[in-house]
Amino acid sequence: MNVEFKNVNKHFGNVHANKNINLTIPSGSIQGILGENGAGKSTLMKVLSGFIHADSGSEILLDGVPVIMNSPADAIKHGIGMLHQDPLDFPPMKILDNFLLGMPSSFFPNRKEATQDFNLLAKEYGFSLDPENYVDSLTVGERQQLEIMRLLFLGVRLFILDEPTTGISTAQKEKLFTTLRKFPEQAMTVIFVSHKLEDVESLCDRVVVLRAGELVGELTPPYQTKKFVEMMFGKEVTLGERQSAPVGETVLSLNDVSLEDARLKIKNINVEVREGEVIGLAGMEGSGQNLFMRACAGLVRPVGGKIQLKSQDLSGKSYHVFKRNGVSFLPAARLEEALVPGLTLTDHFVLAEEPRGIFIDRVAGQTLTQERIQSFNIRGTPHTPVESLSGGNQQRAELALLQNPLSLILLEHPTRGLDIESVIYIWGKLKERCKQNASIIFMSSDLEEILQYSDRVLVFFSGKISQPLDANKTSVEELGELIGGKGWAEIGGEHA
Repeated sequence: MNVEFKNVNKHFGNVHANKNINLTIPSGSIQGILGENGAGKSTLMKVLSGFIHADSGSEILLDGVPVIMNSPADAIKHGIGMLHQDPLDFPPMKILDNFLLGMPSSFFPNRKEATQDFNLLAKEYGFSLDPENYVDSLTVGERQQLEIMRLLFLGVRLFILDEPTTGISTAQKEKLFTTLRKFPEQAMTVIFVSHKLEDVESLCDRVVVLRAGELVGELTPPYQTKKFVEMMFGKEVTLGERQSAPVGETVLSLNDVSLEDARLKIKNINVEVREGEVIGLAGMEGSGQNLFMRACAGLVRPVGGKIQLKSQDLSGKSYHVFKRNGVSFLPAARLEEALVPGLTLTDHFVLAEEPRGIFIDRVAGQTLTQERIQSFNIRGTPHTPVESLSGGNQQRAELALLQNPLSLILLEHPTRGLDIESVIYIWGKLKERCKQNASIIFMSSDLEEILQYSDRVLVFFSGKISQPLDANKTSVEELGELIGGKGWAEIGGEHA
């Protein structure tokens, strides 16, 4: 399927999200669309997939024929399907029931035939999914596989993937790429939307770059990373040297702490975190780092041992007690656990401040919000609903909501889905906190990020925790082996 965008424009109020986009994507190709957060990538793809409508005068042609997609269902009828960053599924339902969603069939589908079709598709693409299992038992990568199968079964011939490698492991990414490389062989087209240079370079036949809503150029192999960065940001961007703050007194100590949930048990954790120190947590999804993080925040109670914050025993205390003692937790699910959809930036900053009297001072709240918007470079206004912000700006808003002073900041995937410039900016703000004697513990699936910004690293594998590793003396390859369960004897046991 050949796709043409002709003079595509899209406004959201005063924001010109797409500016006169003209682009042709040949049938049977893997087309990369690269750009920083807020560049207009997702907007353009939502226009193509029927989720939003372009401005008048915009035109989309499929195999030379102008089409109008009024809804995602229309797009599916034209053979276009979109795999979103967060897969569109229903976790409480069975895999087979999710597979059948959107099928133009009778009210009671033939489940036996559907199971046979499901298994044939799974076998063809090498997916190991049991149709009778529930979706909430799947990893993010497996949920992507389910969505790909569902779209294939609906007859989709053009796949749009929006930031599909966000939140999945290296092994899951390799599996996804192996699947996508099969599509051109079957005359299917892939549009791969990302801000990750290494992903588009390894997968795509050709790449266009968007910046501030405009298409600024197109590249074909052999790719030059430096050129991509310059096109994305209009300048050269580098990570710079590693920065370590002087470490001080012990802030957090875990003594023989044991944790468990329905799937995992971790025994006898012993670790100390000092003022100004950054501890990175590395491991496959579900290896225990999330459990560890939430225990340090007071959201999970240990089944044994002692958690001390600046010599104060907080074992078994609630999240609110931890928070009152200078612990702040920023979860990965921004709109589910960290921010409140429907509320504006001003609402959030007012709620985050200590109340001063009975009534809310809206004028003071808006002044404070404007100050934080400028200080944290948030692309929004005091009246902007948080759900309308890009992922990078939501993350900046979360950081701007942190109280001062803090003893311990806990972050789940602080830069997930963000472009390199936003990553550098956010870590610059976090390192400022370290200079103010705050300690940071963060988890990430990006091993390079862990080594770049951590002082020490804890590796998690199947309920085991490594001794603390010096990030300066550890390589990505060594971390990768430990995450996969190799080399544990050489680093001295399984507790920190």
